[in-house]
Amino acid sequence: MRLLSIMQCKPGMRLAKRIFSEDGIVLLGERMELTSRLITRLAECGVQYVYIEDARTEDINPPTLIREDTFRMAVKEIRTNFRTLMERPNRKKGSAYPYIAQPFKAMMNLIIDDLSNQEDAMIMLMNMGTVDHYLFQHSLNVCVYSTLLGMSSGYSRDELTTLGLGALLHDIGKTQINVNVLKKPDQLTREEFELMKRHPQLGYEMLKDQPNLSLLVAHCAFQHHERLDGSGYPRGIRGNEIHDYAKWIGLVDSYDAMTTNRVYRSPMLPHDAMERLYAGTGTLYEQRMLQLFRDKVAIYPIGMSVRLMTGERGIVVDLNSSYPHRPVVRVLSNEAGEELKAPYEIDLSKQLTVMIVGVNDEETDVPLVSGI
Repeated sequence: MRLLSIMQCKPGMRLAKRIFSEDGIVLLGERMELTSRLITRLAECGVQYVYIEDARTEDINPPTLIREDTFRMAVKEIRTNFRTLMERPNRKKGSAYPYIAQPFKAMMNLIIDDLSNQEDAMIMLMNMGTVDHYLFQHSLNVCVYSTLLGMSSGYSRDELTTLGLGALLHDIGKTQINVNVLKKPDQLTREEFELMKRHPQLGYEMLKDQPNLSLLVAHCAFQHHERLDGSGYPRGIRGNEIHDYAKWIGLVDSYDAMTTNRVYRSPMLPHDAMERLYAGTGTLYEQRMLQLFRDKVAIYPIGMSVRLMTGERGIVVDLNSSYPHRPVVRVLSNEAGEELKAPYEIDLSKQLTVMIVGVNDEETDVPLVSGI
């Protein structure tokens, strides 16, 4: 199978992986033939990339970070609880928010178990082929990515649970923001932006008194937009005043926001997002955290089309966990664009003079010598 942007899809192509709704329900099954109408509808629903059947890459089966059952349960649980909170904005004094610790702790156990069962797991885009409410999918993505980074940092299971819950609930304050502001396709007015900047404080207020939930989870929501140099919000704290969990979540939150479809822009690909993050080294994000994050991110997802500096084109078929920016590529066409009768694979971690210069038929300006 191969990974294509929805704009590259053509009628007659068949899906290699299912398309899910925001409830975790299967909307389109494997082998479903795409029509012009379906392609248009998927694009309208925010689906940016899908896996497509391809005889030349039929042996490629991209791994997933968490099991499908876990994914579907998590999306449904997040949707149910967040929807309930969205329907209760401006809670009256003295009334309580629904208890959320128990179902989300059970979810974290499943996520930690799934991630623990994968050796050398890499951070891979999770929103491929998903029709979703941005807040629900984003919360799950940040949770899974942050938990994986916590594992790589040697955190205990209890620490992973707290970090994961903080990541899962970091944007819960947005459930109290008017949906018209959340989904506004145009630039926010100054007043709307100030309203949006209230969500860390709102999240903290919602979580700090939750039974069976660590106060640190509430502080993750409170601090995830703070930055090392004090340029963040809501309090402008800096450096060691920000908890490490919130630093991880802030980094992952930025990455997922850049690589996820938003109402006001198309998503970036991982290599472009990483370059943006590195621009904030030492000022916005900790260098040691960025280095570990870089080493755990699949810069070029399995199944993605790439162009090599030789002019040859191919598909990413495997990752090198030690060199995530230098994957294994199956070359399918030569520099003249002619399909090869006998495709071959090239391991870029061993062929150091060959670099990727284009992704999905687009040029990339990410210089690999920069360390990305």
